[in-house]
Amino acid sequence: MRIRNALTVFGLLSTLAITGCTTTSEDKAKTAEAAPVAAPVKVAEVETAHIFSDAYGPVTDAGYSLPAIPIQKVNPKFQRQIVEYDTQELPGTIIVNTHDRFLYYVLSGGKAVRYGIGVGKEGFAWAGEAHIAWKQAWPTWHPPKEMAARKPEVARYVENGMGPSISNPLGARAMYLFNDKGQDTLFRIHGTPEWASIGTAASSGCIRMMNQDVIDLYERVRPGKGAKVIVQQS
Repeated sequence: MRIRNALTVFGLLSTLAITGCTTTSEDKAKTAEAAPVAAPVKVAEVETAHIFSDAYGPVTDAGYSLPAIPIQKVNPKFQRQIVEYDTQELPGTIIVNTHDRFLYYVLSGGKAVRYGIGVGKEGFAWAGEAHIAWKQAWPTWHPPKEMAARKPEVARYVENGMGPSISNPLGARAMYLFNDKGQDTLFRIHGTPEWASIGTAASSGCIRMMNQDVIDLYERVRPGKGAKVIVQQS
């Protein structure tokens, strides 16, 4: 599969000021991977099925109680499933198709796990390559100052952040995208309590997933240069 939209380092850095999923340098100093927590779905089980409509029930995770998602209200194509997927990318690569609102986690044997996602709204979308440098369970959210200027109601979280909760905009998990220079892009793949936004362009540039899905993806990803992420706009 050819990548149609390669993002230059300059192009990626030029978008940093408008993203809405930023964190502080204090957060970056944390360990590259959070302490293990219980996952609602075992990866080994995922490989044996095709579609996972039963994977969206209530989840108790690290002391937090995630509500069930009314999955019957979500378009079936955006539900987690195993699909045939032809790519030259190595297993473990994440490919994001922002046009179709899908995230693919590449498996061996010409298959991938496909998840429905929410993407950046007009003016916030981006494309290119990055890697997941680290990941965090139940992250703290620090909106950028630019977002606070647009939405004064979130200004109080710029410095101190919004702590982990089921209403936190980053949801149950966040994976942090860095460029090939080791710089934080400020873009994230993260959960969201707003399950109805999946399949839409509603974010400030980050890739949203249903919480039950981001927990599943989180368990698969091993941070580092091998955790390649390709974001395509078409």
